[in-house]
Amino acid sequence: MSKPIHHAVTVLISRRVKLGHEADFERVMDQITAVAGTFSGYLGAQLVRPGDEQDVEDSLYHVVLAFDNQENLQAWQSSPARSLGVAAAAPYIEGQTMIREMSGLAHWFQVPSGSKQTPPPRWKVAVVTWLGICPTVYVVFLLFGNLLAPWSLLPRVMFLTLLVVGLMTWLVAPQLTRLFKPWLYFSSEGQSR
Repeated sequence: MSKPIHHAVTVLISRRVKLGHEADFERVMDQITAVAGTFSGYLGAQLVRPGDEQDVEDSLYHVVLAFDNQENLQAWQSSPARSLGVAAAAPYIEGQTMIREMSGLAHWFQVPSGSKQTPPPRWKVAVVTWLGICPTVYVVFLLFGNLLAPWSLLPRVMFLTLLVVGLMTWLVAPQLTRLFKPWLYFSSEGQSR
C-alpha cells in the first residue's frame, strides 16, 4: 500500500488593525510566528504590512503562514499556543479575521470571488509559473552567484529559494497573471476573455 502524498499548505490570514495599534499588533504577530516556528512541519511565515501591498487598504495586514502538510497545520491551528496568540492580538484588531487555505501555487492564480471566470488549467499555471521562475532564478544567480559561491550548498539553496519565492509572490507572479489574464482565464461560457 502506498503512502498518501502530502502537499505543503499555505494559509493567508487577513486582519484589519485598529489605527494607532500597529506596533502592538506587529509585536504580537512576531511572537505568534516565533511560537509557530517551534511546531513540527513549520515552513515559514511572512507579515505583509499595508504599505507592502500594491493595493493599500487602510490598515489591512496579511500573514502568510506555511506548513509542510495539512496535519501539521491543523496541529498548530488547534493548539493552545495559537489560541493564546490570537487572544493577545484581539485587542488590536477590528472586524472579522479572514482565513484562506491554499496549497501549491494556487494563491498566484486564484479567481476573485464572485467572478464568472473558471480557474486556469494546471498546464497553463505551469507554463506561466515557469515563465516567472526561470528568469527570476537566472537574475538572482547573476546578482548573487559570485557572492554565494563560497557558501555550502544548503545555505546557498535556502537563501536563493527564499529570494525567488519572495520575488515571485509579491512582484513577478502578480505581473504575469495580469499580463497573461486573457489566456489564463476563461468566462463561464468557456470563451477566452
